[in-house]
Amino acid sequence: MDPAELALDPDELRRLAECAKEPIRTPGSIQAHGTLLGLDLSGVISVVSENASDWLGQRVGDIGNEELEFAVRTGRAVDPVRIVWQGVESDAIVHRADGLTIVEIEPLPEGGEYARTAVVGAIIRASRTTSEAELRETVAAEIREITGFDRVMIYRFHDDGHGEVVADDRAADLEPYLGLHFPASDIPVQARALYLSKIGRTIASTEAPGIPLLSLADDPRKIDLSDAELRSVSPYHLQYMRSMGQASTFSLSLVEDGRLTGMITCADRRERRLPVLLRRALEVLAGQVALQLTSMREIARLQHLVDVRARRAELLAPLYASDDIHSALLGGAATVLDLVPADGVLVRIGGTSRMQGEVPPLTAVVRVLDRVGGAPFASECLRADRPDLADLLPGVAGLLVVPLADTGDALVFFRGEVEHEIAWLGDPGGGNRPDGLSPRTSFAAWKRTVRDRSAAWGTVIDETVELAHELEIALQRRAEARLAELAMRDALTGLYNRRYLVERLATRGPVGESGKAMLFVDLDDFKQVNDTHGHDAGDAVILEVARRLGESSREQDDVVRLGGDEFVVLLDGVVGEDVEAIAERLVHSIALPISTKRGWISVTASCGVVIADPGSPRGGLLEAADAAMYRAKHAGRNRISL
Repeated sequence: MDPAELALDPDELRRLAECAKEPIRTPGSIQAHGTLLGLDLSGVISVVSENASDWLGQRVGDIGNEELEFAVRTGRAVDPVRIVWQGVESDAIVHRADGLTIVEIEPLPEGGEYARTAVVGAIIRASRTTSEAELRETVAAEIREITGFDRVMIYRFHDDGHGEVVADDRAADLEPYLGLHFPASDIPVQARALYLSKIGRTIASTEAPGIPLLSLADDPRKIDLSDAELRSVSPYHLQYMRSMGQASTFSLSLVEDGRLTGMITCADRRERRLPVLLRRALEVLAGQVALQLTSMREIARLQHLVDVRARRAELLAPLYASDDIHSALLGGAATVLDLVPADGVLVRIGGTSRMQGEVPPLTAVVRVLDRVGGAPFASECLRADRPDLADLLPGVAGLLVVPLADTGDALVFFRGEVEHEIAWLGDPGGGNRPDGLSPRTSFAAWKRTVRDRSAAWGTVIDETVELAHELEIALQRRAEARLAELAMRDALTGLYNRRYLVERLATRGPVGESGKAMLFVDLDDFKQVNDTHGHDAGDAVILEVARRLGESSREQDDVVRLGGDEFVVLLDGVVGEDVEAIAERLVHSIALPISTKRGWISVTASCGVVIADPGSPRGGLLEAADAAMYRAKHAGRNRISL
């Protein structure tokens, strides 16, 4: 059975609803191995367990233990108080609840004391582990060694409520439970809430009947025993334990960031109890384990986050310089599928879709996008979550759709079915129960194959939303950069324009060590071209001149159209003779005939040359080059002038 399917199963939901009605915090009774006394504000014992009925109306001072009297007056004792109760050496635990001071008395179990150093050593050894699996295995083995229980299991709760046995240290003759799953109703919601406030929980016997509480006044069934060590147990849970062959258990909560994420459960086929102080020490160990698990997960999360951000930056960096956004996302060294693991992806940007990998037909995906709407959508079992979409996308089990802004564009990821087997701690269905609400009768491993489900998306959903957001920012900045670039370009030729040249000359410092030169090129008698052949021919000539200037210049040079028939070429890292050679080449190339729709047209150009020495100011270069160009014209045109 699929855990997600079980979470929605009507019988499972009914079991959870019935469990929620159980008064597990106020059972009105305690376990048989202990005694409970409840003192009112006047110090009179007004509530007792039935095995101490003769103490109703008396005072705790009659017990004859000064340390216990002090603990009762203050309302709490950090450690249990050692007393003699009914001739037996016992531990008394003191706390307050519902306006009463509660005294719980437990006879010392056989063996009495314990070696504190055993738990200290376990904590030290657990702290040296480097992975979650190693930590769990170590802790299960250490606790079993310390307590002597037949089996120590560690559970992990999944997000949907069901649990999994993730560590199992056991006697050799016991059936292994490692890796088996169990339904949420095994440890229902109200029980988990209780385990948040009470870390340790003893069930000393699954057979001994509970001892009722008696009271001088109020109904004892209303007394909140949430924090009591002796609180009696749900009959459903006792039957559950008996079905598992358990005579006694001791459980510890694993609480991370205020959430019950798992449990450590010690179980034995015989009745077994641990001393109070040992239980307290093991609660400290459980807190250490929870902190380590939290730390390990946080370190792994941060490492993953750093890796994802680095790969996302690598993916998006080429967008700013690319003319083909789709190719940058799908065809580079890093692709979007490296960032979002999937069997296939559709990238829809600017209304244009490109696909990679195993992707359904585009028409089907477009219909899916129309139905999904403008919010992110994720499913690991499309057949169960959205049968209408599954019909459109045969072969797709997992779907992740993340829209881009409000443009209708989107990133769409597809995953196929990942068939896998899941093993349950007994058949969780009704066939393994005397009736729908009863505990399971068999806990033998029950395996089923899960189908129609993809690998879990997990954190990939949030990561893809972040990717989409950063992609939107990159596209916006790319568009802004393109607009800024266009503002610096001549509309006809695509060359840099006067604005670019002015800003470049104004924003740079003095000429660098390699020197700089400026060539001012003006076409001779260009007005006659327009007058004779028309402006279309004139534009064709300008375009060809621009092309020839680019071809005759070096790659590092800037070619600028100032406007009309005036051009500037800005050269870096040149000396005088090289500048003159470049200028001669430009003038010569322009003089070659130009083919237009109106026939062949010949033009010439005059070129003014200015060479700036290293360290000289850039201001005045354009004016000096302009003056040199006019000297070339006056000297006869179609030539250069320094």
